[in-house]
Amino acid sequence: MEVERVQSIASLSKHANTIPMEFIRSENEQPVVSTVHGVVLEVPVIDLSDELSDIGKIVGSINEASREWGIFQVVNHGIPNEVISKLQKVGKEFFELPKEEKEVIAKTSESGIEGYGTTLQKEVEGKKGWVDHLFHKIWPQNVLNYKYWPKNPPSYREANEEYAERLRQVSDKLIKWLSLGLGLEEQELKVAMGGEDIVYLMKINYYPPCPRPDLALGVVAHTDMSALTILVPNEIQGLQVSRDGHWYDVKYIPNALIIHIGDQIQILSNGKYKAVFHRSTVNKESTRMSWPVFLEPPPEFEIGPIPKIVNEESPAKYKTKKYKDYVYCKLNKLPQ
Repeated sequence: MEVERVQSIASLSKHANTIPMEFIRSENEQPVVSTVHGVVLEVPVIDLSDELSDIGKIVGSINEASREWGIFQVVNHGIPNEVISKLQKVGKEFFELPKEEKEVIAKTSESGIEGYGTTLQKEVEGKKGWVDHLFHKIWPQNVLNYKYWPKNPPSYREANEEYAERLRQVSDKLIKWLSLGLGLEEQELKVAMGGEDIVYLMKINYYPPCPRPDLALGVVAHTDMSALTILVPNEIQGLQVSRDGHWYDVKYIPNALIIHIGDQIQILSNGKYKAVFHRSTVNKESTRMSWPVFLEPPPEFEIGPIPKIVNEESPAKYKTKKYKDYVYCKLNKLPQ
């Protein structure tokens, strides 16, 4: 059965002032009603060039941002601008290919999360997000399945491998600093997330122009299932964060990495670090894209509050369970 892609719906709706009903959000979710307009939220921005002179300052800033916000941006992170530009260029080129070329790597019932697709999880009342996506793992080597990596453009693989290599260097530092912020040894959080088996899952979100951005969402409000998410967007505004019950646009900083605390780090830290509640809006004129990489425990790996963090004053707030079971419950809207 052929799946209808949002990109195709967008090209059909281009000259209309309407969108199909299943994309129209309930009134309290509609961006026109729920966004605080004219205010761009400046989430914490952390300059990693300080690591040479003041590690304590970086650890303190990341710790505070993760407890208070669950999201921060990092600049001077060491990934060259051209590596990010190449990643973005090949991703954009893939989504601009004819539909039949993209469908070659479409998700199937056997592929799990990897591949080109449109819907991801059960939504209330069958509503849909205005987005198509591509998922594939980029690390570690033993979980890669190049079947789901685009063959076109030909430089796709090289650009993603180079980005993965650089990203791992940054993520290792971030996890180390997050660990120190919890009063743990620098490797303890990484070990508790899955150690060298942590899976790096790339997702490309493609949000085509939408005739009614006031009524639709790209991705519905959620927290990430991952432990940590590291994201680069294109220049089109779209990421929003919930703060004090209202939705705010997050300021775009060219070539910054946006870091989301995910559910698994919230669980491991026993709630000290907060997973960020966020969503994506869409644009009437322009295509928005983003490249989140989700750092996830291996499916069979058990995640629960780190024992060192739990005590009589701070008893365990979360169950310990295999990551795959957590994912199943979350995607199917079942209680954890």
